[in-house]
Amino acid sequence: MTHHVSSMLETYPKDLGGIDTQKLAECIEACFECAQTCTACADACLAEDMVAELTQCIRLNLDCADLCETTGRVLSRQTGNNIDVNRAALETCRTACRSCAEECEKHVDMHEHCRVCAEACRRCEIACADLLASLD
Repeated sequence: MTHHVSSMLETYPKDLGGIDTQKLAECIEACFECAQTCTACADACLAEDMVAELTQCIRLNLDCADLCETTGRVLSRQTGNNIDVNRAALETCRTACRSCAEECEKHVDMHEHCRVCAEACRRCEIACADLLASLD
């Protein structure tokens, strides 16, 4: 997916204002990947026999998926300057990813889908932190 994200950023007709396009592309990709993974993990949790014990995991999966999707979409738009919103979105996404990963990590011994989800969340959390650091 990075290829398409990078290709789209490269075709942007204006200067991107010094933003690290590799970090931006990696973060956009990580956001969309995490959104899909969290959605799938929530669905897998719903299919588990012990679904009642996974309520918090499902909630955090869905919150994280929504925030990652939104962050990926916001970061994909480069027209104009919206750095304050970008920073806020990245911070919020990073927090959601950390919370979701921590919850999923509690269930990895019993549910493989939670391990996969935790890994995607940690990757996105790091990508958001890396992009944020490059903006400062």
